Amino acid sequence: MRTAIFPGSFDPFTVGHADIIERMLPLFDQIVIAVGFNIHKQGTISPAERVATIQRLYQNEERVRVVSYNDLTVDLAKREEAEYIIRGIRNVKDLEFERDIAQVNRELTGIETVLVFSDPRLAHISSSMVRELRAFGKDVTPYLP
Repeated sequence: MRTAIFPGSFDPFTVGHADIIERMLPLFDQIVIAVGFNIHKQGTISPAERVATIQRLYQNEERVRVVSYNDLTVDLAKREEAEYIIRGIRNVKDLEFERDIAQVNRELTGIETVLVFSDPRLAHISSSMVRELRAFGKDVTPYLP
């Protein structure tokens, strides 16, 4: 079985994240959406709530599972017996950041990272942008699945 981990803080899970899942489903037998704890970010939605929200979105898709974790993504990948990590790329800044992490992950464990370029129509959407709009009382429903 070909399994991939799609890690992120997903605070919140956006239409951009959902687009990547839909585009990657034909390539993998199972995708594990991994809601992680990021030491550099302070969450606005509890990890349990993020997991529950994403589980509802994919309740009818048996090839998608949602888990939470608080260690290294490669350690989760090993536990899940995943051979791949999926990461979305919106811009050059993302590319450089993800390239470095992918290299370290490969050196540590041999796991491959699949970098997926965002749909250009969605590349401007980020969880942090959605959080900021929400904090100022703006309608964020166009950015959420």
